[in-house]
Amino acid sequence: MAEAAAQELGVSLSVADAGDDVAKQVSDIEDLVSSNISILIVNPVDSDGVTGAVQAAMAKGVRVISVDRAVNGVDIDCQIASDNVMGAEMATQYIVDTLGEGIKVAELEGTPGASAAIDRSEGFHNIADEKLDVVVSQTANFDRTEGMSVMENMLQAHGDIQAVFAANDEMALGAVEAVSGAGKDILVVGFDATDDAIDAIKAGRMAATIAQQPALIGSTAVENAVKLINGESIPSSIPVEVTLITIDNA
Repeated sequence: MAEAAAQELGVSLSVADAGDDVAKQVSDIEDLVSSNISILIVNPVDSDGVTGAVQAAMAKGVRVISVDRAVNGVDIDCQIASDNVMGAEMATQYIVDTLGEGIKVAELEGTPGASAAIDRSEGFHNIADEKLDVVVSQTANFDRTEGMSVMENMLQAHGDIQAVFAANDEMALGAVEAVSGAGKDILVVGFDATDDAIDAIKAGRMAATIAQQPALIGSTAVENAVKLINGESIPSSIPVEVTLITIDNA
């Protein structure tokens, strides 16, 4: 959608894929800046890892828009990301609506310090602290294997957990394995709407997840880049709506 938007708006878009490698992303940014780009749209592999490269780009007059993740320690022009707080609130409200208020719930947190982890935990607690009984919150670093082992430990310590909110689908799927292994019936809700999570929801093993809209994020980034090129001002933060996925719409 970013490329389609660029074509429609008559601007040239160069795309570099870092393949989840922060060193390559830094090198990509340097290469793009040396090719005299006006605007850098960056989806950081690591919010801290790209800081130096983004600062160097800004020092050369390049305007910067980040998508999905923040760039830490730099005052960029705009951050466009899924509304992670709202998504986690929707996921947690789904637990309340399905099982009722006051039930015992566990939280699998994302990688400490990651902006998505912080926002999703905030959204969870906005609802859960008032309407549910949060018996345990612990990180599983957005990882499936770690999600499984952390959930196993949680179930040993708190055998009466009735629902789990995991800050991403990888941890949720790990939790599903732990719950299945323990022979328990626990409502598991994730975040990201990965293919594996959608399959688990269709199979009735996982209850729900939150779908982001990457295509909308991409087109929104290009549209706002063009506004910057044209000298218009844009908001410093643009949240993009998310959707709850359950068995009804999976």
